[in-house]
Amino acid sequence: MDFEALRTATLGFVEAHKAWTPLITGLLAFCESIAFLSLLVPATVILVGIGALIGAADIPFWPVVLAAAVGASLGDWISYEFGHYYKDGTKRMWPMRNHPDMVARAEAFLHRWGAGAVALGRFFGPARAVVPLIAGVFGVERLHFQIANLSSAVVWAFVLLAPGAGLLTWFQG
Repeated sequence: MDFEALRTATLGFVEAHKAWTPLITGLLAFCESIAFLSLLVPATVILVGIGALIGAADIPFWPVVLAAAVGASLGDWISYEFGHYYKDGTKRMWPMRNHPDMVARAEAFLHRWGAGAVALGRFFGPARAVVPLIAGVFGVERLHFQIANLSSAVVWAFVLLAPGAGLLTWFQG
């Protein structure tokens, strides 16, 4: 798969069809946050590019941020529920079985920080999709998980999209 071609095509589509930006952003954030799928979709680079397009192409900022937050929180929620349902069986599935060191680090991270690990993990690439899955395996309480999930998704979306949107606007002004 040619990731550069995918990035270029996606950003070109967003620039040409601005009304679709929130939906595309939400789908990319979902793909970036759901366990297993995050390994196949280079969403972070595309989302940063969309942040830059927000400022350059006059795309409304807050609907895109909200869509990214919703997509990211849904991806984490599904990962959590998958881990909660399959428990330790998730460790024997691809790609977890191929990366036992990553699973062990996620487990240690969760033991140390509890539900807060979900909020912190969202800001660290590979941990973003693994920590919610492991939180489900360990049975982190759903309410605590969802509070960390939703609040960190909003902050993550803002932090990811705001610099490109704001910096381009500032440079043009």
